Amino acid sequence: MPPEQGGHPLHGGRFAPVAEEVDAVDLKVAGELPDELDGVYLRNGPNPRFTPVGSYLYPLDGDGMIHGVWVSAGRARYRNRFVRTPSMIAEEKAGRALWGGLESMILPGANEAGDMLADTFKPLPDINVIQHAGRLLALAESDCPFRMSPELDTIGKETFNGQLPAGITAHPKIDPVTGEMVVFCYGLEPPYLTWSVIGPDGVVRRGPTPVDDIEAPRMIHDMALTRRFVVLVLAPAFFDMQAATNGGSFVAWRPERGTRMALIPRDGGPVRWAEDEAFWLWHTVNAYDDPNDGRVVLDYVQWPAFSLGTGSPEGRSSKSGHHGLARAVVDPAAGTVRRALLDDARVELPRIDDRTLTGPYERLAAAADSGRVDGLLPGEYDALRWYDVRPEGTVTQAWSAGDLSVGEPCFAPVPGTRSSERGYWLTFATGRTDSTSWLLVLPSEDPAQGPVARVRIPVRVPLGLHGTWLPTQE
Repeated sequence: MPPEQGGHPLHGGRFAPVAEEVDAVDLKVAGELPDELDGVYLRNGPNPRFTPVGSYLYPLDGDGMIHGVWVSAGRARYRNRFVRTPSMIAEEKAGRALWGGLESMILPGANEAGDMLADTFKPLPDINVIQHAGRLLALAESDCPFRMSPELDTIGKETFNGQLPAGITAHPKIDPVTGEMVVFCYGLEPPYLTWSVIGPDGVVRRGPTPVDDIEAPRMIHDMALTRRFVVLVLAPAFFDMQAATNGGSFVAWRPERGTRMALIPRDGGPVRWAEDEAFWLWHTVNAYDDPNDGRVVLDYVQWPAFSLGTGSPEGRSSKSGHHGLARAVVDPAAGTVRRALLDDARVELPRIDDRTLTGPYERLAAAADSGRVDGLLPGEYDALRWYDVRPEGTVTQAWSAGDLSVGEPCFAPVPGTRSSERGYWLTFATGRTDSTSWLLVLPSEDPAQGPVARVRIPVRVPLGLHGTWLPTQE
């Protein structure tokens, strides 16, 4: 049975956690799984092992749980596993939650958690899962990731041979040309922001490098990467630990401070800054260097203000901007930025063919709100949208999921091809009426036709966050 649901709306319904770890083979398939799909789709997300105490702040709080569907020769199997941090193991021993949510500042003493864990913050590797240099990593928000085995058993905390002891954030970017993984990390104490580079062999090539001219700690969830620059967007979402200690929010939105965009040369040169009016982003789509004029193009999902729950359906526009798929063009020499809205639909969790990261790309997909359903929660979507990105404008396709709530779409290319139109988009979906869960497989040639296969997952998969497709053979 699932854990008792807490009072927070994003700890219930389609977000409600599951407690059981399950293995299942020969999953039922409606339609036909393409024979050319051979690999595993993995997705991470917040899944509190016990009822949260004090507070629950989705999408940051909660134990990590990775759900995996292995697909080969038209058949599928499923396995889910908790990311077993020392803190979660201590809570299992106690039979209850020992740590409070991020906003409650409840920390256990030695009598509850032991000397090693007493008065420490709980690791939360519950946001993303990636593979790099043979390491499968469950990622947290500015903390050390946890390394997982290919079958999703927890191996332990990953510090990259002790060279990144403070950890990384949940959205590193892997350069498909060089194989390097570029990461960043923010902290509450100086230096407030650093970036690092991990080589394709897993060895740290550039240790934590401070980003200069950062006057106070800000929350930064995602990044982007071009062939020349690390791109970081510093919205005016400032950490306020005094307010958190007094029972308030630990993030203060200060729009009068504006949003700053940092272009950090990957060769270690001085940071190029651009200033703009305040806007917030959870997720970038991609960035690239314009070959004609040297400007940097950044596509992302824009929000008028900071909000948790991966965005609120309300407040879609304000003086500081509009919500939707957006593009920023940054001039590194002049320090100027020009923003434009590409689509004002409520979308989030955007993804592209990862093989096209750092360069011009053809297509992106995102979870979307069809506008046909009342009562969707923040972070809940009932449709998928695709955009063909062309110089003359974007061309949009959409598929409504009916009574299913869908998650982030992830691209699985057809082996041996380079086109983003040869492959499949994968996402988990859960029914709003019967709580059944599926892995949906949609063809990239014509995704608006809907899934060519629906793989029935034997247990409910809570709505979650980010995932990856790992082909059996590269």
